[in-house]
Amino acid sequence: MEEKEIQTWIKKAIKAREHAYAPYSKFLVGAVLMDETGREYTGVNVENTSYGLSSCAERNSIFSAVAQGMKKIALLCVVGDTEEPICPCGACRQVILEFATQDTKIILSNLQGKYEIYSIDDLLPKAFFVKRD
Repeated sequence: MEEKEIQTWIKKAIKAREHAYAPYSKFLVGAVLMDETGREYTGVNVENTSYGLSSCAERNSIFSAVAQGMKKIALLCVVGDTEEPICPCGACRQVILEFATQDTKIILSNLQGKYEIYSIDDLLPKAFFVKRD
């Protein structure tokens, strides 16, 4: 991927982040994904006073995409206000795995545009996965 394209995805995730609902942690996260057909979907973290009911931006973007017919993730970009590029939690990694392919690009970034690009195998080695037909 070219630098300009990567920065465009990061900007889209930063824009999505503006809609995050994080009144307790104040930690806003935005995500944007592109499916195998080129359609784009956004997600943000949504907190709840019962913290276990909160949901991460990554999962929200994936669940929204699935609800609209997405089958596979081509690209996922996640941004948060972190010193180094943000990294998905374990639950998000497992959900990403469900819809990722070997070619899925996962861009993790911070607000300054510092980023790293991963595959799902990089993020979740030796993952729990039941092979489907």
